[in-house]
Amino acid sequence: MSLLAARVRLVVLMARPALVLLLGSYALLGLAQHGRASRVADLPLVAGVLVATVGYLLVSVVLNDLADAEVDRVNLAGDRRRPLASGAVPRDLVVVAVVGGVLALTAAALLGPLPLAVLVAGTLVGAAYSLPPLRLSARGAVASLALPLNVVAVPYLVGLLAARAEVTRDDALLLGGLYAAVIGRLLLKDVRDVRGDALLGKRTFLVRHGRLVTCRVSAVACVLGGALLVAAVPDRTPALVSSYAVGLSGVVVLLALLARSPGPRHDTLLVGAVAVIGRGLVATLLAHLTMRPLGWTPWQQALALAAVALVTAGGAHDLLRRRPRTRAELRAPVHPTALD
Repeated sequence: MSLLAARVRLVVLMARPALVLLLGSYALLGLAQHGRASRVADLPLVAGVLVATVGYLLVSVVLNDLADAEVDRVNLAGDRRRPLASGAVPRDLVVVAVVGGVLALTAAALLGPLPLAVLVAGTLVGAAYSLPPLRLSARGAVASLALPLNVVAVPYLVGLLAARAEVTRDDALLLGGLYAAVIGRLLLKDVRDVRGDALLGKRTFLVRHGRLVTCRVSAVACVLGGALLVAAVPDRTPALVSSYAVGLSGVVVLLALLARSPGPRHDTLLVGAVAVIGRGLVATLLAHLTMRPLGWTPWQQALALAAVALVTAGGAHDLLRRRPRTRAELRAPVHPTALD
């Protein structure tokens, strides 16, 4: 394999398609909140926001992987999705970070000074999260509060400020809902890593407070976040409210099962199912916001949201029916986080 092909492969590996989809969804929510993600004329703006988001994601993931190399060698030894745990050279990851940084800053500068300022601030917070001397990722509850600023606030605000140069009350409410929901989901990312975290003295929320408290706090945060998201939409429909009520009920049930899960195999499946529902609820909100400026009727919107709900339920159900057999499957990161 040529050097160029190896570098391209490493960029794709570090970007992690599921995370591109997740952070891209948050960026598109920022655009869609003000009707700038539905029409053909919006495509250049959408492309610029997505390029900035992907470049930012590359920088953030590389910083975190470099900082967590020792922990990943315990938790994820041999996992090809973690290059350092599989023997990659740190210098190659630095090249990926530089490429991502150039893409992000160039795209953000073209979008305007406010998106650029958000991106720079987010990168600095990401460095403080992953790297010494602050290394917020090792500070338990502080880490759970800081990480969503990287995962949610940065892409959402880049999209929002690219669409318009002000933040309204509903914008802030929607951001608060996303932030609370992601806190709830990110608390679960440490379920997979608890052995290595405890062994190496990484005092995560789960290590400090245990599984039951973690699941309860996660449930409260997810429900609060969902309620804020629905409240942030001024023209919310019964279909939107019903979709969120059903989805959040499913999350609470899964977290109750996770609190008394009998082992790592069940942990992996339950956390993955929570992630599937979380992504489905984000897709539901994005669909609602993009249908609004296109003039879809209430019945058309209800049918579209019902389709999203069915796909989400099917994905969660299929995942729960799986029975991972190999250690590699158990190590696979099925929960959403840009910096796990």
